[in-house]
Amino acid sequence: MTLTGAIVLFAVIWFLALLIALPLRLKTQADLNSVARGTPASAPENPQVRRKMFWGTIVTFVLWLPLVLLIASGAIGIEDFEFWGRM
Repeated sequence: MTLTGAIVLFAVIWFLALLIALPLRLKTQADLNSVARGTPASAPENPQVRRKMFWGTIVTFVLWLPLVLLIASGAIGIEDFEFWGRM
């Protein structure tokens, strides 16, 4: 696995974890009956994005490290996912 491949894999897993974490424990302005003027009622009151980014990074690293080690060891490669015998 190249360095670029490892970085791309980390970024893909990180964005996936972030998009999964963003709606968790979300309180909207309508839930708290404090809709600010000019905003939709579905707008989050306190989205806690920094906290979700931190935990998303931790989860990503826990998932990414074994994947990189597995791919770098040669136990799994692109040929394992190629079904038509063209490679």
